[in-house]
Amino acid sequence: MLIKGYEDGPVVAGESLLDRLGFWSNYLPAMCSDGACAERPAPEWFGDDGADADADAMSEVLFDPEHWPAFRVPAEDGPGVVVIYRNLVDDYGTDYLLTHPDRSHAQRIASREGDFSGTGLTWHELVRIADNPSAAAEGVQDTAARLLLLLPLLTDPDLPEAAPTRLTAALTAAGAPQETASTTAEHLLAHLERRSRHDPTWESPLSGGKTAGRPSGQPME
Repeated sequence: MLIKGYEDGPVVAGESLLDRLGFWSNYLPAMCSDGACAERPAPEWFGDDGADADADAMSEVLFDPEHWPAFRVPAEDGPGVVVIYRNLVDDYGTDYLLTHPDRSHAQRIASREGDFSGTGLTWHELVRIADNPSAAAEGVQDTAARLLLLLPLLTDPDLPEAAPTRLTAALTAAGAPQETASTTAEHLLAHLERRSRHDPTWESPLSGGKTAGRPSGQPME
C-alpha cells in the first residue's frame, strides 16, 4: 500500500484485522497509556475473554516492524482519516493522517507514542466522518468501526449529551458486552475530556488548527 510520505515504510492494509479477537482490546486501551486514566480498560470490556494469547497474538501483528497496518476511513464528501501503526524499530507510534479529496498527500495531524500529541477533531467532526463512508474508496465502511478508529482523535472540551449513547452503541456493535458497554464508553470519554483540557489553545485542523510535526524517519510533503 502506497501512502505519500510513507514510501519507505512497509505499510499494509489493516482493515481485515478489525474483526479479529484482540483488536479493539489493543487499540482502544492504548488511549489510556499516558497514565491519566483512573483505571486501564481490561480486555473483557471489549468482548475478549482476557486470554493473554489473543492479546499477544494481535500485538505481534499490530507492532510488526516488517508490516505497518493502516486503517483507511475515507469520507464521501470531505476529509477522511488514515490510522497507521508506524513500527520503526525503537520508534513505535500510531499516526493519524487527514486525507483531502483535492490533495494528493495526507496531512499528519496527530500521533500517539505513549502520550497523545498534535491536534484532534471535535465530536461532531468525528461523527460526520464516521457516518459518511465513501463506497467508491477502499477502507472501513462500517460506521461503528469507523467511529471507534477515530475515537483517539477526539479533543473536544464540550461533548454533546448524545456522545455516550452513540459510543455505547458503537462498542456493542464491535462486540463489547451490552451490560458493560455504557460504563466503558463513559470511561473512555472521561479520559478524552480530561486530555482535551490540557491545551487551552486547541483548534481542530478542519477549522484551521495547527498540525502535528513530522513522524520520525517519515517526511511528509
